[in-house]
Amino acid sequence: MTAGYIFDYGGTLDTGGQHWGQALWHAYERHQVPVTEAQFREAYVQAERTLGSQHIILSTDTFRTTLETKIRLQLDYLGRLSPLTSYLSPLLEDLYDRTKAETSRSREVLRQLKAQTPLVLVSNFYGNISVVLREFGLDQMFQSVIESAVVGVRKPDPRIFLMGAEALQLDPSQVTVVGDSLSKDILPARRAGCQTVWLKGEGWTKDEETMASEADRIIRSLDELLVNKEIKTI
Repeated sequence: MTAGYIFDYGGTLDTGGQHWGQALWHAYERHQVPVTEAQFREAYVQAERTLGSQHIILSTDTFRTTLETKIRLQLDYLGRLSPLTSYLSPLLEDLYDRTKAETSRSREVLRQLKAQTPLVLVSNFYGNISVVLREFGLDQMFQSVIESAVVGVRKPDPRIFLMGAEALQLDPSQVTVVGDSLSKDILPARRAGCQTVWLKGEGWTKDEETMASEADRIIRSLDELLVNKEIKTI
């Protein structure tokens, strides 16, 4: 049985297992942004590369500010021939409202788990995760937060999960990692010796579909964690 949990943030606590690229694309569809999915995907990747290589997101930025920056970068890239800035506000409001609703559901699950088991957050983020957690009322849920931009280690490096186990003061074999990404959460967590729960939603690619057996348990919603179900030891 698990003695402590390590949670991922993005795609796990804020979208219910849906990759952020897919969440964004579906918002583009809802608001009929005149681009193809292939064009959007190119813009999404380009924007993420820009955010990864340039110090654009500040440690004081809220999630709303972070999301606005992401969308603006995408629309700027897509609108090189025809400006698309008029779509920024409706996309932002749509996605921010959905994120607030999803993090509210996640908060209730975390609250119940925390009453019985210590929780730690391990996230690839931009240095502002503490601000984001406060924004959504998640800041009191974790006894420690390990953020890639702060510790200098990023998933899928297994060492970041070992840091999480150390923060819990547990052996990795006693810890269960919960995340939405097979490649960034589940596989490296297994290499670190942790148990794993894959929150399986709409992924960015279809490649992971054939690798479901890599996770100790697969769930479709976080509230399934509240069901008393033993995780096998690796």
